[in-house]
Amino acid sequence: MAEKTLHEERIARDEAADRLEAIADQLRGSEQADIDVGNKTVTLSPREEIAYEVGVRESSSVLRGSRETVSLKLDWKPE
Repeated sequence: MAEKTLHEERIARDEAADRLEAIADQLRGSEQADIDVGNKTVTLSPREEIAYEVGVRESSSVLRGSRETVSLKLDWKPE
């Protein structure tokens, strides 16, 4: 059974950086990582080695204008 918890919102650039730092701190911490997703906290069990993927997309459209997207993916099998 796969469960997906997703939360989207528009936030200030500094707030986005703060949230990424909070995730990084959790990954550096103990065996479990508590990740805030909206008004929910999800407890995960990352391994010492995890798969890391970063993707950047730059697009330009006459109607929509320019847009840039950064996607991060961290993946592991729980301990």
